[in-house]
Amino acid sequence: MSDSESANPQLLAWVKEWLDVAREKNSKGITTYKHAYDSLKACPITFEHPAQLQQLKGFGPKLCERLEDQLKKHCQENGLPMPPHPRARKASRNSQNDDDNGEGSSSRPAKKTRKPKAYVPAFRSGAFALVVALSTQDEDTSTGMTKTDLIEIAQPHCDSSFTAPNDPTKFYTAWNSMKTLVQKELVYERGRPLKRYALTDEGWEAAKRIKETSQWQAENSNPNETQPTGQTSTNIDFNPPLRTRSPSVELPEPLPDAGPAPLSYQDLVSDGPVVDDDSGLPTFTPIRLPPGSFSVHLLLDVREVRAKTDRDYMQDELAKQGAKPIMRSMELGDAQWIAKCHDSTLLSRHGAEGDEVVLDWIVERKRLDDLIGSIKDGRFHEQKFRLKRSGAKKVIYIIEEIAMDPQSIQRYEEAVQSAIASTQVVNGYFVKRTTKMDETIRYLARMTTMLKRTYESKSLNVVPTRVLTAQNYMPLLTHLREKEPSIGFYVTYPAFSSLASKSGTMTLRDIFLKMLMTTKGVTGERALEIQKRWKTPYDFVKAFEACGSGEQGIKRKRDMVFTKTTQLVGRKKISKALSHKIAEVWGNA
Repeated sequence: MSDSESANPQLLAWVKEWLDVAREKNSKGITTYKHAYDSLKACPITFEHPAQLQQLKGFGPKLCERLEDQLKKHCQENGLPMPPHPRARKASRNSQNDDDNGEGSSSRPAKKTRKPKAYVPAFRSGAFALVVALSTQDEDTSTGMTKTDLIEIAQPHCDSSFTAPNDPTKFYTAWNSMKTLVQKELVYERGRPLKRYALTDEGWEAAKRIKETSQWQAENSNPNETQPTGQTSTNIDFNPPLRTRSPSVELPEPLPDAGPAPLSYQDLVSDGPVVDDDSGLPTFTPIRLPPGSFSVHLLLDVREVRAKTDRDYMQDELAKQGAKPIMRSMELGDAQWIAKCHDSTLLSRHGAEGDEVVLDWIVERKRLDDLIGSIKDGRFHEQKFRLKRSGAKKVIYIIEEIAMDPQSIQRYEEAVQSAIASTQVVNGYFVKRTTKMDETIRYLARMTTMLKRTYESKSLNVVPTRVLTAQNYMPLLTHLREKEPSIGFYVTYPAFSSLASKSGTMTLRDIFLKMLMTTKGVTGERALEIQKRWKTPYDFVKAFEACGSGEQGIKRKRDMVFTKTTQLVGRKKISKALSHKIAEVWGNA
């Protein structure tokens, strides 16, 4: 089970953070944090307050108090109510029972059941600003706002930044409040590769409550007050005309500078139609970024440096070597390189979004213990599958050696060597082995220098996000790379993040493939071959049912996959034994 599937993911993330720090410092607390982490991850009970964790192995009063302090900060930063302490709830219940059963109970009026208080975000908090910004749309709109548009309008209404953490030791920004609004069903999100956000009926009610507060009325009492900087018109055209032209070597000149314009994209709601051949691919005019209009930067995932000491160390060391990273939560990989436009409006003037373009290189960093863990629970294969589907041309696996129990290393040495060999030979990824974090830092710094030299002297051709869908993304990239191998085509960072998201672009085909791969022995290649013959889980189950019942029917079920794939060779070949195992799962045979 992954950490995100735990009954207490946030508490587990903090314990994991402290465990990583203890490992990095090689401190005595490793055992304590490891016991606490393992017991909390395995526990199926959802706890309302950290004090309740004392019933689990590894959790004492000190660790629970530390988690309580962390939760208080988290609630303050995100405008959330702090859960009451169990002792306070118990005292409240006892007091109520005493009143009900005591002598003076008849003289006191019965307590009225309080209606739950309607949610109103804290004034000028992240949630407050997001609701206000979304309420600038028409109430009957079905279009929604992109994250970029939303942040631009919301920022003047918030005291915290939506892009940078107020506390340099944390990675929370005001944008984290969006998760709260979605969970409370005040906001709904949809669309890919670019998510759009809009208020639900409850969200519009919350917006009305905000505008009824004295604080809002006092701040907005002057009708002649100038509109805050950065606020844009609510009448945004989300359906601009699309210039179509087949991509070719003759790249167009940059479009004339028409001045800053509101971001506008076609509404992307569905995954788009399945692309069977090149005729189904979109035609478009690439956005051309000439040399000198951008610079190359290293992105580093905040989850790779979970604690203050760890994060500051990596940032400082990379900065000393001329590769200061941009820290952010990444959908895929642990490090990546992007081209950042000097003019932040350049892409938006040409029909794209943001000011960053994803380059060809992405890094997955694995400490040896994490590599072993990911091999055991299957994450290793899933990550490689997602990297392949991301469209990244150059994937680097950094395997970082750390001090481990010799018995553990010996037990899993063969599995590790096999995984590394498979990554290199089958997937075609480059594997770099380092002895410690310092060597990893030096390698990332050298890569940054090399990529700056490589990309900053040439033009970049960007595929407009409006022509992309989850279904045509990979076929389009493959077609462009085969047709114009000497010319690179790229996508914006927001589009890449959305397309690489674990769940944002999950199609029925992806779910079917993942379901197949849960059977031991069904690799990604074999799952693809099965999916080619039976398009959906429904088709697969129906094929087993068509085999009939009785002894002959069971035999046909067990041999069905093997019989239908006899022409396959090499790593794609499905044996009779594996066919029987698949039939047990899908055909009850």
